Amino acid sequence: MVKLILVLGDQLDAGVHALRRGVKMRDVVVMAEVATEASYVPHHPKKIAFLFTAMRKFSAALREQGWQVAYTRLDDAENAGSIPGELLRRAAETGATEVLATEPGEWRLIGALQDMPLDVTLLPDDRFLCSHSEFEAWAEGRKTLRMEYFYREMRRKTGLLMEGEHPLGSKWNFDHENRKPAKADLFRVAFPKAQGDAVLDAVLDLVEARFPDNFGRLRPFHFQTDRAGALRALDHFITHSLPGFGTYQDAMLQDDPYLYHAVIGLYLNVGLLTPLEICKKAEAAYHSGEAPLNAVEGFIRQIIGWREFVRGIYFREGADYAASNALGHDRALPGIYWGAETKMNCISQVVGQTRDLAYAHHIQRLMVTGNFALLAGVHPTEVHEWYLAVYADAYEWVEAPNTVGMSQFADGGIVGSKPYVSSGAYIDRMSDYCKSCHYRVKDRTGEKACPFNLLYWHFLIRHRDRFVANPRMAQMYRTFDKMDQTRRDMVLTEAEAFLARMDAGDLV
Repeated sequence: MVKLILVLGDQLDAGVHALRRGVKMRDVVVMAEVATEASYVPHHPKKIAFLFTAMRKFSAALREQGWQVAYTRLDDAENAGSIPGELLRRAAETGATEVLATEPGEWRLIGALQDMPLDVTLLPDDRFLCSHSEFEAWAEGRKTLRMEYFYREMRRKTGLLMEGEHPLGSKWNFDHENRKPAKADLFRVAFPKAQGDAVLDAVLDLVEARFPDNFGRLRPFHFQTDRAGALRALDHFITHSLPGFGTYQDAMLQDDPYLYHAVIGLYLNVGLLTPLEICKKAEAAYHSGEAPLNAVEGFIRQIIGWREFVRGIYFREGADYAASNALGHDRALPGIYWGAETKMNCISQVVGQTRDLAYAHHIQRLMVTGNFALLAGVHPTEVHEWYLAVYADAYEWVEAPNTVGMSQFADGGIVGSKPYVSSGAYIDRMSDYCKSCHYRVKDRTGEKACPFNLLYWHFLIRHRDRFVANPRMAQMYRTFDKMDQTRRDMVLTEAEAFLARMDAGDLV
């Protein structure tokens, strides 16, 4: 009897589990652009356009391979508006009572499929290198879960950058070599931009008409939208950018948003690229002398280490994880995250880049927008939903642990051993943002004091009971305690005044 095979927009891989279990001559592949998935957060228009275009092209490729595909466009008159609704509609058309589905990457959608009045089989998403059971086995009995030790196990499992049982270069991690600021370089090879086509043009018109008020600029649009394009983007990175990626991966320049970054996370997260093929190409670049070990190791660590680790955390912690708020923060997300004017140049640059490109690299997210939200005490759910909305590579399984866990410390330390907070000094060291800022990064108090400096101490003091005994933070408290009492009072008073102005909607 015919079965329905559900293929979601982030499962665009011909080898995805549900397709492997289906029968071409019998079963019907169901793909759908639906309102619930396009609007459960106000997604960046570029993200919606990327997904719809990639889905349409992937469905055409499946038809060429001999599959029967029931594809629903967002503007189809009979569109049911949700994934369960579309499955029920297609079941009524075909007489199918069974659905094969690869496990979604969000608890929200897993629950929706499990509640359906059809026989839904959720198959493991084996595009990932570490299964849920393997992660559970690794995590069992550990007092703390730290990515570094998980990463070593993944290196052993995959054999990447290994000499027998030992890591190449005699070290697992070369991160200490990967923290240098970058300088403007007119000869840095430009980020490759895809050309338009009829499918993309139609989707851009649709998204422009249906999502006119979403934060973000739809055009110009330069993302690749099929596997061939994703492979070209990967090859460009390996050839031109990987050699400098390691050393400068934490750097930020206001006129160079991509620097040496790959910008392939969105292709990897939807299935147009696979983890091992990416890592093997990077490893080959090291062995052929085209890229140094610190760059290749740092890049591979992001994929088989961090990416797999945060997925393990998301599914291990369960459906309530994204709502964590261990620090009790309750401030509303400031309007500056949605493009309101600000005198803080670092925030203005990163939010503006996000608006224009649906992209910011990990340090821009962690140490600028994430750092400020944490210092200011913004409610982590609002921060989480913002990141999920504005970035083209964001899906809850990867975004929530990065935001709720690493960025906002809202999980109480499951992902990291300390909150990622810093004063303006870090941003000044790793970027050129501070040179053209209204505020002065070296001022600790006064009218021109950098807000990161004020809020840094404000955060530490309001959470002193929680963090004063943390070995990695004790020195910060000792430094504060050595300050003159008058200065300490001034820092906290000015921080409160800044937050009050921000809450009132004043220009800050």
